[in-house]
Amino acid sequence: MGETYAAAGVSIEAGEQAVERIGAAVRSTNRPGVVGGIGGFGGLFDLAAAGHGDSMLVSSTDGVGTKAMVASAAGRFDTIGIDLVAMCVDDLVCQGAEPLFFLDYVSVGTLDPDMVQALVGGVAEGCRRAGCALVGGEMAEHPGAMVPGEFDLVGFAVGAVDRSAVITGEAVTEGDVLVALPSPNLRSNGYSLARRLYFDVAARSLDDPAWDGAEQTVGETLLDPSVIYAPAVLAVCREVDVHGVAHITGGGLPGNVVRMLGPQVDAVIDPTSWEPPRVFDELARLGDVSATEMRRTFNCGVGMVLAVPSTQLTSAVSVLGDAGHRAHVIGEVTAGHGAVRFTGE
Repeated sequence: MGETYAAAGVSIEAGEQAVERIGAAVRSTNRPGVVGGIGGFGGLFDLAAAGHGDSMLVSSTDGVGTKAMVASAAGRFDTIGIDLVAMCVDDLVCQGAEPLFFLDYVSVGTLDPDMVQALVGGVAEGCRRAGCALVGGEMAEHPGAMVPGEFDLVGFAVGAVDRSAVITGEAVTEGDVLVALPSPNLRSNGYSLARRLYFDVAARSLDDPAWDGAEQTVGETLLDPSVIYAPAVLAVCREVDVHGVAHITGGGLPGNVVRMLGPQVDAVIDPTSWEPPRVFDELARLGDVSATEMRRTFNCGVGMVLAVPSTQLTSAVSVLGDAGHRAHVIGEVTAGHGAVRFTGE
C-alpha cells in the first residue's frame, strides 16, 4: 500500500468529525446578521439584518500549516505571508466578496525583528496582490512553548459583497461547465505528506534538486508562494453569471468542489484534461501515492474551479486570460446527488 496523508500524521476524517462536533458551539454564538452555518468557504454576515446597510460581510481565517516548518528549516520567511493571504482571501471570493481588510497573528519562540519583518512583509505583499488593506495584527513571543526560530502565522480577512451578488452555489445547474484556474505549485496544503515524502521517505535535503534534472531545489519548490486568485475571480464575476466557485485547498478537488454543489447535481471532472505540474508526479512517485490519495491531499494543479453557464464559457476564459490565468475546462455539471466524480473511475 502506498503512502497516505494519514500516515504522515493528518487525518481528513478526524478533521471532518471535529467540524461536526463544534457545530453546536458555533451556532450558540449566532446573532442578528449571521447567515448560514459553518462549512462554507467564508462566513457570511448580513449588515442589513444587523442594522448596517444592504451589503453582506464575509469573513475567513486560516494559517499556513506545516509549510511554516519548511520556511523555518530554510531560514526563508519572505514568501510565507503571501500564502497566508491567499488561503484567506481566496475563500472570501467563493461567495463573490471583495477582500477589504486583513489582520495577522504571528507567534514566535524568540522575537527576531528581522524574521518578523520578513513575515509581515510577505503578508503585506499578499495584501497588495489581493487588493486588500493590512489594518492590524498581533505578535506574541512564546519561549518554552516554541523554540527559537519556530513560528506560526495565521490571518483573518473580511470582505463585502452586495446582497444581489452573493454566490451560494444554489445556482449551479446541470449543463454548467467547470473552469479551472491553474496552480503551478502545492500552494499551502498537503505539506505534512510532502515533507514526509521528501525528507523521510526519499531522505532528501532542502538543497537537493526537487527531482532529477530540476532547476529548483526541494526548498525552493516547497516554498514557492501561492497564487492569489481573488482579483481574477472578481473580474470574471463582473462579466459572467458565475454560479459557483470552489477554492481547492485541503481535501483537494473532491473535498472542495463538492462544497459548491446542491443535492440535485454532480460535478464530473476529467483528470486527463490538464497536466499537473511536475512536483505532483514526483510526490506520487516517491511514496507510491495513489491517484485518489493525491487528489484528496493536494490541489494537483488546480487552484480554483468556477461553475459557469456553457453559453458564457468564452467570455469567462477571456476575462481570466486578461487577468493572467490560462483557464480551461476540466468537466461539467450533470444531474446527480451532490457528488464529485472523475471520468474513468
